[in-house]
Amino acid sequence: MAVATMTSKGQITMPQAVRTALGLRPGAKVDFVAEGDGFRLVPLKTDVSALKGRFAGRVAKPVSIKAMNDAIGEAASARQRKPGR
Repeated sequence: MAVATMTSKGQITMPQAVRTALGLRPGAKVDFVAEGDGFRLVPLKTDVSALKGRFAGRVAKPVSIKAMNDAIGEAASARQRKPGR
């Protein structure tokens, strides 16, 4: 049996044995499924097939590596110019 304590914010740290058994890594998402008088923890699987159709109809024109690098440089410069940085 694995036990965890809930913080005042409602957070728990899942015991390592449970994370390992479920194959969970940092950032993983889980679903809490009501079952009888408790809940079952179900890991949510994210794979490429979950994205199927999400970008249908969106066609972007090709962009060169130079254009990408220029845009990144401009965005980084803009962030540096913000007050408080």
